[in-house]
Order: sequence, then C-alpha cells, then structure tokens
Amino acid sequence: MFAIIGIVVVFAAVFGGYLLERGNPYVLMQPAELLIVGGAAAGIILVANPPAVIRKMCHSVAVTFRAPRHTPESFLRHLVMLFEVFAYSQRAGMMNLEPDVEDPPKSRIFSKYPGFLQDEVARNFICDSLRMLVIGSTGANELDHLMALDIDVQQRGHREPVSALSAVADALPGLGILAAVLGVVITMQAINGSPETVGQKVAAALVGTFLGILLCYGVVGPVAARLDTLGEQQTQFLEVLRTAVVSYARGASPILAIEYARRSIPVEKRPSFVDMEYTIRHEAKIPVTPQEAEREKNAKPAA
Repeated sequence: MFAIIGIVVVFAAVFGGYLLERGNPYVLMQPAELLIVGGAAAGIILVANPPAVIRKMCHSVAVTFRAPRHTPESFLRHLVMLFEVFAYSQRAGMMNLEPDVEDPPKSRIFSKYPGFLQDEVARNFICDSLRMLVIGSTGANELDHLMALDIDVQQRGHREPVSALSAVADALPGLGILAAVLGVVITMQAINGSPETVGQKVAAALVGTFLGILLCYGVVGPVAARLDTLGEQQTQFLEVLRTAVVSYARGASPILAIEYARRSIPVEKRPSFVDMEYTIRHEAKIPVTPQEAEREKNAKPAA
C-alpha cells in the first residue's frame, strides 16, 4: 500500500509542480518518446535476463504493491506453530511427525495455519528440515548447515529480479537521452519551419529525457530498492525458523527453542515474551499422541 502511495506522491509532486508553473500538460503527451524509452527498456530486460528471471521479476513487482507478509502477528503465529510441533514430537517421538511433514495440508498441526500452508517457501523450508530429523540421517550441525545453504540459495534468488530492475533503472536516463537525440534529429529536419513548429519538436525531444529520468528515479529505482528490502525481510524470517528448528535439534526444550527464535526476530517486529507466553498458553493445541490415544482406548472398557 505504501509503495502505491509513494508512486502517486512522486507523480503528483512532479506534475503538480509542472502545472503550477503553468506548463501545458498536452506537451508531455508524446507517445513516440514513451515508445522509445519504454520499448527499449523492455528489450533490455529480454536481452539481459533468462525467462525464469523475467517471471520472477514480474511476480516480485506484483508483490511489491501488496501488504507486507512478515508482521509481528505472523511471527507470533509461526512461533506458536513450531511450539506445537516441538511439543508433539517431544511427547510422541520424532518418527510420529512423518505424516505431518509428508502431507502438511492434512496435518493436525499445520492445517490450523493456512498462512503457513500458502507460503510455499516457508512450508518447504520447515517440512524438508523436519523430514531430515524424522528419518534420523542428519545431526544438529549438519541440519544447521543444510538450512543455511537453503537460505543462501533463496537469498540469491531474491537478488536476481532486484539486479535486473536496477540494471533497467540505470539504463533509463540513457534511453531518455537517446529519445532526445532522435527528437533533435527530427527538429533539424524541420529547421526551416516556423518557430512554433521548431519549438514543439524541441519540447517533444526533451520529454524523452524527462521520461527516462522520472521512470528511473521515481518508479523503477524505488521498486528495485523495495524488492531488495522485501528479500532481506524474507531472509530474516527464514533465519528465525532456522534458529527454532536447529535449537530444538540440539536438545533445547520446546519453549526454549521458541525463545531462541523470538530473540532472533528484528526488534521492531519481535513480540514480547509475555505476549508469546500468553498466546502459547491459551492458543497452542498439542495433538493427542498415538500412545495417549491407545491408553484412552484401553481405559474405556475398564471404566
């Protein structure tokens, strides 16, 4: 939402100032200049990036204008979810988590958190890591390195569309100058015309430079910077999940593993210990273990 408001403010300030100076808005309507700058920028994207990066870039630009995903409330929900996972595995045994990690939508724990299920990156990150603990082929240190490697790959993937957009932003002023040069060439062809005609063509040529600079510093550059920030936030989120899982794998109790994770959350988004404790006490629902279900089943006839 703030991204949209910011771009609106940029355009309102630029064009509002232009109109306050009694500029003619129709002079800025130059489809040919927009075609040169915008078309050349699109061509640069196609030349410089493989299709996978272009798809990432389109998806990332759309994400830029959505509400942020990682809020204090979302961090708290994930901490409670992980507490339920750890507490259940501690009581039932790690092997009993296998159905949950193999089919999260049908899990008695994960199915209560639709936001987690919709976040494919976080879901795979957690379930794949827990799966390694379930099969017992990975120690805590190896799991730590494995999750760190996954985060590094995710981070590089986030930087690809940022680099692509930054390259386009750097090229836009030059493309604006190119459009202006072509406009000057056209102006030279009409140099024998009336002063009004020459003036209109010079104005049209300068609009190309204006468009290139405005799109660079007012739209594409800020969008690339916001994408970079969102990528860093996603990395911080995955680091929090990693801290919790690795802490539990190293032998920490469920509540201590969650506290390790809470302390790794950025301060401005970190829920307080009181809020976390209250939420866990009142909202955490630990599923009945197979052993407990069996004991209850055997106790019924005796009653």
